[in-house]
Amino acid sequence: MADLLLILPVFLVAGMVKGIAGFGLPTVSIALLALVRPLPEAMALMLVPSLATNVWQALAGGQLRAVAPRIGVFLACAAVATFAAAGQIARTDAVLLSGALGVILVASSTLALAAPTLPAPSPATERWLGPPMGAVSGVIAGLTGSFLVPAAPWLQAIRLPREQFVQGFGLGVVLVNGALAAALAGGGLLPVGLGLASMVGVVPAFAGMEAGRRLRARLDEAAFRKVVQVALGVLGAWLALRAFGQG
Repeated sequence: MADLLLILPVFLVAGMVKGIAGFGLPTVSIALLALVRPLPEAMALMLVPSLATNVWQALAGGQLRAVAPRIGVFLACAAVATFAAAGQIARTDAVLLSGALGVILVASSTLALAAPTLPAPSPATERWLGPPMGAVSGVIAGLTGSFLVPAAPWLQAIRLPREQFVQGFGLGVVLVNGALAAALAGGGLLPVGLGLASMVGVVPAFAGMEAGRRLRARLDEAAFRKVVQVALGVLGAWLALRAFGQG
C-alpha cells in the first residue's frame, strides 16, 4: 500500500510533465522517488513506465527510419556504457549516487534555462564525436538513471528536426533503460516486488500524459518548461546538499 501511495502520484505528475512538455518522465519520477527511496530503488521503479511511454514516443511520428541511422552509433555507445556503469551500482554508496543525480539535475536545469545555441558540428565531427558523447551519456544514465546530459544538448546541437529529435530521444531512453534494467537485474537490484511495483506506474503515467496533452493547448509551453527546469534544479540541489551533509 505504501508503494501504491507513492507510485500513483509520482507517475501521474511525471506523465503530465511529459504530456505537456514532451519530455521528463524518467527524470521527474527519479527525482521525486529519490527524495524518499535509495536511488537504485528509484531507478528500478522508474523502468517500466519509462520504457512503456518511450516505446510509444519512439514509434509514433514516422521519423524513426530517418533518424535511427544517423544516431545509431551514438545510441549503441550509450546503451553499452549504461550497462557497464550500472553494473557498478551495487558496489557504490547509494547516498553518493543520489548526490551525483542532484548535481546532474542542477547542471541540466542550468543548461536548459540558459538555452545556449550550441554550434552545429560538421558531418565529419558528428561522426567521430557522436560515440564518446553517447558513452558519456550512458555512464551518467547508468549511475543516476538520468539520460539528459549530454545526450539532449548533443541531439539539439546536431540540428535534428523536432519530430526526429522526439523520436530519437525516445528511442535512446528505451535502449538505455533496457540496458539499465538488464544491469540492475544482473546485480540483484531488480527484485520481483520492485518490478511489479514499477508496472503499477504505467497506468498513472499514461493517464498523466493524456491529461498533459489536453492541458497543453491552455498553457504557455515555454513558460511551463522553465517551471519544470527550475523545479528539477531545486530538487537536484536538495539531493546534492542532503548527500553532502551525510558525507
